[in-house]
Amino acid sequence: MSYLEELINYLKNKNPNEPEFVQAAEEFLEAVVPFISNHKKYDGTNILHRIIEPERIVMFRVPWLDDKGNQCVNRGYRVEYNSAIGPYKGGLRFHPSVNLSILKFLGFEQIFKNALTGLPMGGGKGGSDFDPKGKSDNEVMKFCQSFMLELSRHIGPNTDVPAGDIGVGGREIGYMFGQYKRIKNEFTGVLTGKGANWGGSLIRPEATGYGLIYFLVEMLSAQDIDIRNKSVAISGSGNVAQYACKKLIELGAKVITLSDSSGHIYDPNGIDSKKLEYVFELKGVRRGRISEYADKFDCSFSKGTPWGVPCDIALPCATQNELTHSDAQKLIQNNCLAVAEGANMPSTAGAINEFQKNKILFAPGKASNAGGVAVSGLEMSQNSLRMNWPSEEVDNKLKEIMKNIHSICVKYGSQKDYIDYVKGANIGGFIKIADSMLDQGLV
Repeated sequence: MSYLEELINYLKNKNPNEPEFVQAAEEFLEAVVPFISNHKKYDGTNILHRIIEPERIVMFRVPWLDDKGNQCVNRGYRVEYNSAIGPYKGGLRFHPSVNLSILKFLGFEQIFKNALTGLPMGGGKGGSDFDPKGKSDNEVMKFCQSFMLELSRHIGPNTDVPAGDIGVGGREIGYMFGQYKRIKNEFTGVLTGKGANWGGSLIRPEATGYGLIYFLVEMLSAQDIDIRNKSVAISGSGNVAQYACKKLIELGAKVITLSDSSGHIYDPNGIDSKKLEYVFELKGVRRGRISEYADKFDCSFSKGTPWGVPCDIALPCATQNELTHSDAQKLIQNNCLAVAEGANMPSTAGAINEFQKNKILFAPGKASNAGGVAVSGLEMSQNSLRMNWPSEEVDNKLKEIMKNIHSICVKYGSQKDYIDYVKGANIGGFIKIADSMLDQGLV
């Protein structure tokens, strides 16, 4: 049995019933084990076992009252995964699907994503199985305040700095920040994604979507491909999808799909700025369904994901494992040039293998969707300095960070006739984390 097989067996035995975490760790190990076998500095350090194991996991009960006076209980989590290069940093997710496996996979990915940004941020993730959909503002506030009452014991501006994720936007960050300030009696940058009036960074809402497109442009440019007039299929219709769409429109590309949990729209004429404004209002204000777009603009709506729609570029921006092996085959048959992940691990292992086997440009989320956490890191810097940078300065820094991440991926992922961005991102992130851990001793 090879060392890789031994590690994967260890991983599965140590973490039963955690398929998402095992999937993320297995992808990492497959890329990194061959690399460390040629680098003797890692011999005898058990470095991979140490990286796989989280430094700390906190689980807690979150009791709260709904508007009818019913006593409700949810489960809260914080996975503080690795602090070798800085305080734990990663989002909070409020969604019924949240469990330990999903948060461990997200926290594990976050370690290397944060390392690739070049900013001093460790990796972590947290959240709850609470569902904000259908809840009143008052109910969301009560839940957030109860959640922060416990979480506040474990976080701080130099310890752990959470951000938003699925189900946690500006409203939820605001309620949690207010409660933390009340409990601790201090105004600190303990959360990112804050409102611009009270410590937030400009272009933070746009950052993940913009960063995704900046990385995509670098990836295409390396192959002398122009993004103008390319047709783009996007899944999701939330924050990442919306701002990715906005940036693509600015750059002259043609976005033809968006989706939500009910299905996807296909607009062959392309989503222009006016149509996108409607999407912002539909999803951000009214919290409606994407099918309403099809009714308003007279285009098709179908159940399921959009990966059967012919396109030049595919951007999965919804949730994990949404793009399957059969979806990958459809995209390849339709002559898709490139796939870049806007969500965390939205492509299954089978889909990634299919893309790589067919030499399709493929960017993994730990590289291509790092823009959000990059600007969160810049927000931390601004909070420490007690100042705000103009949006142009933040945007320029974001572009430079995404360009540097692409360069790292190319450095460690270049092969004879193909750039393996999965390998490049994993090895690039691993080196920074592993070397820092070795410098700091067995802790």
